[in-house]
Amino acid sequence: MHVYRFGETSVTRVTEQRGPGFAPDYLYPDWDPQVLQQHRALMEPDCFDPLSQRFIASIHTWVVKTVHHTILIDSCAGNHKERPGLPRFHQLELPFLERLAEAGVTPESVDYVMCTHLHADHCGWNTRRLDGRWVPTFPNAKYVFSRAEYDYWLGQIGQEGFNANVFEDSVLPVIEKGQALIVEGEGLISECLFIHPTPGHSVGHLAIELLHRTQGGLFSGDIMHQPLQVFRPDWNSCFCSHPEQARTSRRWLLEQAAERGLTVFTSHFANSSAGLVTRAGDHFDWRFI
Repeated sequence: MHVYRFGETSVTRVTEQRGPGFAPDYLYPDWDPQVLQQHRALMEPDCFDPLSQRFIASIHTWVVKTVHHTILIDSCAGNHKERPGLPRFHQLELPFLERLAEAGVTPESVDYVMCTHLHADHCGWNTRRLDGRWVPTFPNAKYVFSRAEYDYWLGQIGQEGFNANVFEDSVLPVIEKGQALIVEGEGLISECLFIHPTPGHSVGHLAIELLHRTQGGLFSGDIMHQPLQVFRPDWNSCFCSHPEQARTSRRWLLEQAAERGLTVFTSHFANSSAGLVTRAGDHFDWRFI
């Protein structure tokens, strides 16, 4: 486990799964293999598998422990979920809750679950199956969703596609139990997490800033999927629903991180999944920490 400390607040990565994911020319419609060649030392072996010619993706949650609260940033893919369009997340049986326990987190101890967006690999452990029903995994938590994200997927119930069934099994049970906190615009959650709307990858995507008096952090969600996007912020993934907004949000994140020295906590970069961004003119660089 990787643990980062910001005064009395700690940030710990708890991994659900890690391994080869998408082929580059599938994930990035604007793929240029020369960019990989230029940054091969950064990408191999942790972020790109030269044997399968696929990116390596980590699926994890970030556990933020403050003096007063235990908070999860995203909740991975979940067990027993019906995901026929995404075989990697289909009918899983993984010891994620045991890994949370190793990090000192029980389901009952979680105060907030903050979803950067409502895709299958970011909100799956919102619920678990109990006696044939989907119930909130974290019974004492408030689950934070953006209004735009909630409204969009509410209108997609019953639709097919890569995110089929997610709203029904991982969001509605939380709503029905009265545990949802639906937010609009910017705002403070807990004593040190600030929400920034960053639409583009999805309609209501959020970035979450960890506030600290000297050096804070940014939880980036799916603003970026792989380190190569630091060097090519114009690259969108094939899953970005609003391309120009996605590019704007990505550049905003990189500029904030570089200018303010913020640690970026990513959702899918392998290696440590966290790093620092530096800037030279219009170009950005990435260093894992």
